[in-house]
Amino acid sequence: MKNTIRFGAIAAAGALALAACSSAPEEEPTSSATGGTETEAPAESVDYKACMVSDQGGFDDASFNQSAYEGLQRAAAELGVEVAEAESTAESDYGPNLDAQVAAGCDLIITVGFLLGDATATAAAANPDTHFAIVDFGYDEPIENIKPMFFETDEAAFLAGYAAASASGTGTIGTFGGINIPTVSIFMDGFLAGANYYNEQKGGDVTVLGWDGAEGSFSGDFEDQTQGQNITQGFLDQGADIVMPVAGPVGLGAASAIQADGNSWLVGVDSDWTQSAPDYADIVFTSVLKQISNAVFDTIEASMAEFTNDPYVGTLENGGVGVADFAEGTVSDEVVTELETIAAAIMNGEIEPSTAG
Repeated sequence: MKNTIRFGAIAAAGALALAACSSAPEEEPTSSATGGTETEAPAESVDYKACMVSDQGGFDDASFNQSAYEGLQRAAAELGVEVAEAESTAESDYGPNLDAQVAAGCDLIITVGFLLGDATATAAAANPDTHFAIVDFGYDEPIENIKPMFFETDEAAFLAGYAAASASGTGTIGTFGGINIPTVSIFMDGFLAGANYYNEQKGGDVTVLGWDGAEGSFSGDFEDQTQGQNITQGFLDQGADIVMPVAGPVGLGAASAIQADGNSWLVGVDSDWTQSAPDYADIVFTSVLKQISNAVFDTIEASMAEFTNDPYVGTLENGGVGVADFAEGTVSDEVVTELETIAAAIMNGEIEPSTAG
């Protein structure tokens, strides 16, 4: 059906290579299938305990929870910290899981995902001497003992949207989310803007199903894979041949529909889906990467020396976001060169990735 050999689709010198390729600022260790991390030798144990609470998607979501967990395990292996984790299966688990981690004497508790924002703030207020960090959430008023971790994923999704528009054989692509929250819609904004920019630059007429910048298609949660399969099938029936689900495990349902279709592609999010969802590697066009693993590791390492609530912000420029390799034969050399130029324009502010086009 498709040639699944993959290549480094965006590779350039200096800042452009950092911006557009899939690597993070420093090389990540090899991850095991269970989310653990392989290193040459274990680090000497230190007196520091780093803990983590997942959102309801769980640590095996092939997405942001899994990536965060890998960063925690890397910290255990390379920094010698003691680690613990609590996996949530429902919103009602958030408070009790946080309370249990506080009771366990954690020095730093990392919560994973926008949905834990309120529960984390409540726990932080009740335990001012405990340090917290949260992935994908920020507070209108900074909280002294919570460090936010943000990712400008629209920057990378813009590149994926432009590439998808260039590669579509039908002139129709699509995206949908799990829940309409900012950390989901930011991917969709970038993807739509990138496709629109392609149309503007090339005189194209590529249609993006599922998101218009304000309203779109959402599964309603991050668990129901059947919903992901049904939404994606609806897109395929309308002619879409590239679909980006931003829905955690729901995206696996999308992958199932695309694989069964045999003539369409998936854009993964958060992690490289050729690695995190290897059963679907043959249908992955690219993935929009959030280097959550590195952010978690760096936050733990920095907090061991001195905790601050200064936000971590992952961007193209610092390698906190990026795109994975494209499937061979899908993106032309000309488009690769264009993507390098676009990445530079995003970094220097010439292109606003959520609204361009």
